[in-house]
Amino acid sequence: MRRLLLSLIACLWLTSPALLAQSNPLIRDLEGKRGALQKQIAETESLLNDTKKDVGSRLNSLAALTGQIEERRRYILAINNDLETIDRELASLERQLDVLQKDLEVKKKRYEASVRYLYKNRSIEEKLLFIFSAKDLNQTYRRMRYVREYATYQRLQGEEILKKREQVSQKKTERQQVRAGKENLLKERESEKLKLETQEKEQRTLVNGLQKKQRGLQNEINKKRREANRLNARIDKLIAEEIEKARKQAEEEARREAAAAKKAAGKDARPTPSGKANPAERFTMSKADRALSTNFASNRGKLPMPISGPYLIVSRYGEYNVAGLRGVKLDNKGIDIQGRPGSKAQAIFDGKVTAVFSMNGLINILIRHGDYISVYCNLKSASVKAGDQVKTKQPIGEIFSDAADNGRTVLHFQLRREKDKLNPEPWLNR
Repeated sequence: MRRLLLSLIACLWLTSPALLAQSNPLIRDLEGKRGALQKQIAETESLLNDTKKDVGSRLNSLAALTGQIEERRRYILAINNDLETIDRELASLERQLDVLQKDLEVKKKRYEASVRYLYKNRSIEEKLLFIFSAKDLNQTYRRMRYVREYATYQRLQGEEILKKREQVSQKKTERQQVRAGKENLLKERESEKLKLETQEKEQRTLVNGLQKKQRGLQNEINKKRREANRLNARIDKLIAEEIEKARKQAEEEARREAAAAKKAAGKDARPTPSGKANPAERFTMSKADRALSTNFASNRGKLPMPISGPYLIVSRYGEYNVAGLRGVKLDNKGIDIQGRPGSKAQAIFDGKVTAVFSMNGLINILIRHGDYISVYCNLKSASVKAGDQVKTKQPIGEIFSDAADNGRTVLHFQLRREKDKLNPEPWLNR
């Protein structure tokens, strides 16, 4: 009887369908997200190598190298976050597997009991004797139904064991995949850390070389600061003019609406008393501009990069010290984004071109998105003109490539909310 029991149990385990290895959904999702960062790392390394070919442009090389180091740190941080997610998933899988295995043991014991019962009552004669030994017809019917239902119960018990066995096997496979994903990720993190250490060493070497040329370096930074100040003054002036123009248009729109409302109500329009503010003066934007502003603000963190193709942020927003250089301070009203020669500037959102102007032989473009204004500088050419309506990701001009600086191609990008200067990075989808 024991041999028969073991053979039946073995059959149940051996007849379960083979499971094909399937990639864990969590691992696929994490790999997809890291894939975009890996691509960005590879592309920025290419841009970094292009910059370093020109040994005479050490400050630009430092900016590119610092930007690449930031990208790699961001990638390592993403790996660390993914490892924490995988650890939580592994803990969850262990709990699920424990529940499944306990449930499987319970079902196996029930099945063993049913097999023992059948073994004791295995002959047809015993079953018939059990049925026909009933006292009356109703009891005979109930016993017949019991025999059929017990046979069905035993079959269902076997099927449930097979299903539970398959679930346990699937969960073990899933756990194995997640563990393998974690091991690969740990190896990748160590590789990225080594690359980061190499780049940081290179950065220190580059900084040491620049420190020996402190005077020339300071002169170069002062020159760039003067050029930036002239550019920002021109941008501020154009933005102030655009704000005033928009305010007058909004006032006119409000006056027309007020006049139309009075006319519809059958009332004569009365002049505004002297010394009292006209209600229309409360408006600084038209209805269309207000709607566009709301839509723009709701897309914070989702706006596309203002440059086509691979890119590397080489100078960030705000006032900060250059890494490793004492007394060398930069003050950026936007961000500088390096791309490949031939890269295009592209609109980050729907809007209207409010200005296209030239300074130092380079073209600059302002686009208004309600009360938000995006600014694109250092262009070789423009494919739009003032008054044009543009769409999200529409190319608006080619970025200038400096032949004297190994074709270095850098877009200076700013974001304003009327006169207020904003850090563009939190608004962009990176």
